[in-house]
Amino acid sequence: MLPQKPTKGERSVVTVKQGDIARQRGQDWLGRVGLRPTRQRLALANLLVGDGHDRHVTAESLFDAAEAAGEKVSLATVYNTLRAFCEAGLMREITVDGTRSYFDTNMSDHPHFYWEEDGRLTDAPSEQLEIARVPDAPDGAEIAKVDVVIRLRRT
Repeated sequence: MLPQKPTKGERSVVTVKQGDIARQRGQDWLGRVGLRPTRQRLALANLLVGDGHDRHVTAESLFDAAEAAGEKVSLATVYNTLRAFCEAGLMREITVDGTRSYFDTNMSDHPHFYWEEDGRLTDAPSEQLEIARVPDAPDGAEIAKVDVVIRLRRT
């Protein structure tokens, strides 16, 4: 027997439960690193990790998503919050060129594809990447990290 279609009241209960789960994920994410869960941080954390999926966002795209969700945050707050998330180790910043930065919730080492036509950043398969050698760091410096961004154009 197939389950019956939920009534309108049952759908709202499901929506509330999903919202509670998203909020809990956001709270847990901030709590992992001891960041104070302000209203703005929680709202943005819910948008970033509430559904359990990783995100590549710009400050502007996150601001637009917050606005669409009815959250009242300024673009400056979004920038400041993304910086705080990066400094706390929750996200990392990927700079594609001197004018555009993306923020990634996936903290594992992995390369990225940058789709030039639509300005989108996506994960590239790390198992296919081989780096045989990197140049030696200059005296008095050490290599902190190697970011790989592969620029793509549609053919």
